[in-house]
Amino acid sequence: MKVKIERRSRPSLKRGFTLLEMVIVLGIIALILGTAIGLSGGFMGFGREVQTEGKLQRIDTALRAYRSRAGHYPSATQGLNALVEKPTSTPQPRRWDQSFKNLPKDAWDNEFEYKYPGNQDPNHPEIISKGKDGQLGTDDDLSSQDPR
Repeated sequence: MKVKIERRSRPSLKRGFTLLEMVIVLGIIALILGTAIGLSGGFMGFGREVQTEGKLQRIDTALRAYRSRAGHYPSATQGLNALVEKPTSTPQPRRWDQSFKNLPKDAWDNEFEYKYPGNQDPNHPEIISKGKDGQLGTDDDLSSQDPR
């Protein structure tokens, strides 16, 4: 006995996205990208702070090496320039090596300020970045003597 099996064909289903679905997906992607770009401004500010703190540490290390060779830190009038050019004013270093070809600037392209003695540790110099606003003495200043 032969059994005849009949195959039923399914109605063809259209596959793909409608225009409305594509517009919704593109809108969601645009919203996510807009949020990410908006938030990245905060990360850029934080990145500049980290970069500046790294430069503060490099300068601080160079000042410690200067003290090791010279027997003292540069005076307030000699400043950070003593790391680039040999000081001719007193106190003159016993031995001197150039630490930098040019003085580094902070991430906002401002020159660092030098204080000796420092505000928090009078036995060590303080290097200060003026921060984002470029004004000394405001809340966004970064100092080599800030607690880490």
